[in-house]
Amino acid sequence: MSWIGTIRETNFELGALSRGKVRDNYDLGNGELLMVATDRISASDVILPNAIPSKGKILTMLTVFWLGYLRDIVRNHLITSDFEQFPEVCRKYPSLEGRSLLVKKLKPLQVELIVRGYLSGSGWKEYQKNQSVCGIKLPDGLKESDRLPEVIFTPSTKAEAGEHDINLSFEEYVKVLENRLGSNLGKRVAFLLRTISVQLYIKAAEYALTRRIIIADTKLEFAVDENDNPVLIDEVLTPDSSRFWPKDEYEPGRPQKSFDKQFVRDYLERIGWDKKPPAPELPEYIVEETQKKYGEILKLI
Repeated sequence: MSWIGTIRETNFELGALSRGKVRDNYDLGNGELLMVATDRISASDVILPNAIPSKGKILTMLTVFWLGYLRDIVRNHLITSDFEQFPEVCRKYPSLEGRSLLVKKLKPLQVELIVRGYLSGSGWKEYQKNQSVCGIKLPDGLKESDRLPEVIFTPSTKAEAGEHDINLSFEEYVKVLENRLGSNLGKRVAFLLRTISVQLYIKAAEYALTRRIIIADTKLEFAVDENDNPVLIDEVLTPDSSRFWPKDEYEPGRPQKSFDKQFVRDYLERIGWDKKPPAPELPEYIVEETQKKYGEILKLI
């Protein structure tokens, strides 16, 4: 499998194509999807002009690791990541190898389930205004990057490319799932997914500490199967969906060095981008350093 290479988007003759901020998904029929991780990168839910070389392969490798590590907690949608086991129609395209997953086609819940163990990002910004995050009251006097007294669950909407996610209170989140699944099922799944999401975060965070990495927060996505049981989908605990901090350099009261997309967000904040499309071009040194950071977390994990 070739490691170096850049793919910004794909247009293979594999079935109906749907394009997300990073992934190109092909409906192969027979209840199967091919999920292709491109090298696109987004910030504030806007796709940036640049691609990050090898990023899709790194995301795929990390996702496969975590899906295996966490499968005792909840089922996931993965059928195989082995290119040789893909349908013959897919194997005609060698560039798919290493950046694609064959997965079950399920019904996504269209919410992002964010679990936070530390106070950072949008959570820190909200806390400074009202000492709470997504309606969860927190103690006074917390500093940026502080470890929270307990892990918190802070869901949001799942925005389309170019639109922004909106943080939800737990009550608002329950209503979203009731609208999606029906009142009784939606409420049951909402409470169950809160429990599962926290369990996933805690297990992953405990493992990461053995690798000298702090997982400050992570974003998870779920679907339901034909029996209305929750299934973990999409990317899992990647530097696109999580904040990874080096444990040995952790110091509350300031932003942390990170092995994730925060490096790109910080650059865009410095240049004063208004978070509306079109996004600005990234300088080459930002692209190179981002690729390096993504590669580092893969090696560490």
